[in-house]
Amino acid sequence: MLLLRKFSKDLPAVLGLAIVVLVLVAALLAPHLAPYPLDAYESHLTRRLKPPSAEYPFGTDNIGRDIFSRVILGTRSALIVSLSVVSGAMAIGVTLGLVAGFYGRWAGEAIMRVTDVFLAVPQLILALALAQLFSPSLESAMLALTLTYWPFFARIVYAETRRLKASLFVDALQCIGASAPRIVFAHILPNAASPIIVRLTIGMGFTILTAAVLGFLGMGAPPPSPDWGLAIAESRQHLPDTWWFATFPGLAIFLTVLGFNLLGDGLRDIVDPRLRRSR
Repeated sequence: MLLLRKFSKDLPAVLGLAIVVLVLVAALLAPHLAPYPLDAYESHLTRRLKPPSAEYPFGTDNIGRDIFSRVILGTRSALIVSLSVVSGAMAIGVTLGLVAGFYGRWAGEAIMRVTDVFLAVPQLILALALAQLFSPSLESAMLALTLTYWPFFARIVYAETRRLKASLFVDALQCIGASAPRIVFAHILPNAASPIIVRLTIGMGFTILTAAVLGFLGMGAPPPSPDWGLAIAESRQHLPDTWWFATFPGLAIFLTVLGFNLLGDGLRDIVDPRLRRSR
């Protein structure tokens, strides 16, 4: 209850939570909220590039598809990609971080040096390089993002594991004969869950942004998928006259990333008050 009261007093975090809940609801109910869910994939050249109106709140795109429907449907795609990428990266990074932090020695050093190499290169650059190795598709983009995001989890879990390993409760567990896997997964991992959850929340927003960039560059979801980054890429040759074509998918990316970042910052402030933002 105390944590809930602290969270409720953090207005940016509450705003972030409200945005995230709204995005989740839109993703779950996307086929029902989109006014033209089937037409969003088909061309209708007689109504191409129409400005926002009562019939088409966000206007239509270059082949007559309703942009509002495509933005709503793109919400589900963006969350599926982000959740898949972050879950995969968390599974890899948390496991490697636990092994490196608890066992140490040459295996731990090798894992952390590889982690440092990945962290030394900007994630977007590394994701673009990996995506070039595969055929352009949504699955390729997800794989590239997963392979470039796990070091963030590994570094955090490694530091937490090293700190918890020096705790008295770990010494007590070792004295009573508890096995190393039991200590790591039943005791250290639950105590390191808070920073992992914070990184997961912030990573959701960052992954959505990075996936949109890959889609914009033609390395993400192929047409006619309702992808936000792809929609902005398709609008380039029609700007600035058809401003609505790029504006609304861009706003969807902005608000979704903002919501996850605000929520992640709020959770971070609760987990570690020393990192509290200046008000």
